[in-house]
Amino acid sequence: MANKGKFFLLSGLLLIVVFGLVYYGITLTSNLGKSKSQVTSENAGKSLSKLYGDIEVKTVEPTKGQIDLDPVDVAAALPDISKFPIAVDNTTDNYAEIFSSTEKSGTGVDGWLTEVATAFNKANIEVDGKPASVKIRNIASGTAADYIRTGKYVPDAYTPSNELWGEMVKVSGVKTQLVAKRLVGNVPGIVIAKAKYDALVDKYGSVNVKTVTDAIANNEFSMGYTDPFASSTGLNFLVTALNTFDGSDILGAKAVAGFEKFQANVPFLASTTIQMRDAAKSGMLDGFVLEYQTFANAADLKSGYVFTPFGVRHDSPLYALGDVTQEKLNVINKFAEFVTQAKYQQLAEMSGFNQLEDYKSELAVVDGNLLSSAQKLWKEKKNGSKPIAAVFVADVSGSMDGEPLNGLKESLLKGQKYLGKDNSIGLVSYSSDVTISLPIAKFDTIQQSMFVGTVGALEAGGGTATFDGIVVALKLLQDELAIHPNAKPLIFVLSDGETNEGYSLSDIKGLIETYKVPIYTIGYNANIKALQSISSINEAASINADTDDVVYKIGNLFNVQL
Repeated sequence: MANKGKFFLLSGLLLIVVFGLVYYGITLTSNLGKSKSQVTSENAGKSLSKLYGDIEVKTVEPTKGQIDLDPVDVAAALPDISKFPIAVDNTTDNYAEIFSSTEKSGTGVDGWLTEVATAFNKANIEVDGKPASVKIRNIASGTAADYIRTGKYVPDAYTPSNELWGEMVKVSGVKTQLVAKRLVGNVPGIVIAKAKYDALVDKYGSVNVKTVTDAIANNEFSMGYTDPFASSTGLNFLVTALNTFDGSDILGAKAVAGFEKFQANVPFLASTTIQMRDAAKSGMLDGFVLEYQTFANAADLKSGYVFTPFGVRHDSPLYALGDVTQEKLNVINKFAEFVTQAKYQQLAEMSGFNQLEDYKSELAVVDGNLLSSAQKLWKEKKNGSKPIAAVFVADVSGSMDGEPLNGLKESLLKGQKYLGKDNSIGLVSYSSDVTISLPIAKFDTIQQSMFVGTVGALEAGGGTATFDGIVVALKLLQDELAIHPNAKPLIFVLSDGETNEGYSLSDIKGLIETYKVPIYTIGYNANIKALQSISSINEAASINADTDDVVYKIGNLFNVQL
């Protein structure tokens, strides 16, 4: 009996070993000839199918809606100017209000002009026999230009980062007088990881925008840059890059062809400098654009990166605007003189300004009409031959009832004007379960009509299964990529951030990382940190919608990413 028992035991062990070897052999041979990424992709596909299969997914007949064919109204999207803080308030009735770019009118190392303006207001300076002062408003150059060009709010004076914005304001019809070509010195540049910088020098002999654009076009260099509609450095880089392709005609066929080849290999377009720096920290980028003053104050960058200047200098010109009175113009001129005093220029050096003084602008200041045309070209060509496939994931749980859902609808209905006809768009809504409200399709007039109608028909109720909604969006995108493998997938989650049903972030985080689909989040009365944790996985942006500038912010986000 004992021998018989041993026989059965050994036989059982043998069967287990044989089964294991067979299983291992099948697994091994099934992966022969496949790359690691292919195997990982297959595993992710199986995981996604399993997760999707456990979700109750419904489909509904899309509802058609009335399309608003009017062009984007930038002025209407801009919030009240009070949204942007006064860095220095006027102390007299005889004063001039100045819009100032954020790198010099904030606090700390970004507060140089704030300190100088405060000193000016305390100096008891008289202009035309009356005490004079200035009011400084902290506002990004591109946003300030939007207020001025649309006429929504025109201050007495404007000091953007560079002269490009001044040229764009000038051609908008707003009277523009250059009071000072420079208030303080700064330079834009490409910040490049040292090892990659050395490799570029070894191959090309030097590093400049031409060698960088060539390296990107040849898929040898991974770089990100910022929105040229909003960012001074982004706009500067765009026109500088176009100039490297054809200096005689930056919008000619040769320049456009060069830009398309270059842009096809740009992996990352950032809405903000912060978003871009986060992507760099992840190791995703070899280089990115930045102003020297910011670079000089970032110890983590100075130790591992090389700064390469490009384009037009960022010397903070000062313009008087509109029908400014002679009295106010005299205050502006007096302030420009005050700023250029040696002690205040030395103060600027301590904040990282007035460095790289030997650098001369390698590009002449570009006409404003040409700049606007370059922006339009960028919008049309930035995705190259990779059309966008995007799914909007809308939270319609009970906690979104009322104002949050109304805000969500407004965001989508106004933001859809930025989506682009060449892109493919879908919509998923979720509460306790998930509904495919609008399958992915090219965003032509019919799809746009159904998008508008479907958004308008959304109603709130039930629990919140946010990550179930994301799983369904991922599945729709993977099915779309199987048909159109060249598409670039994106997800936009609009939610209050509170999840109380279905999968958790830990359940699907690995999938999001494997598929590398950026998930942009927009929060309504939201747990913003919860949404930021989703967006941060693949370096996407997160927007707090509980502000009166949300439509403007979302318009900028869609303009960059779609």
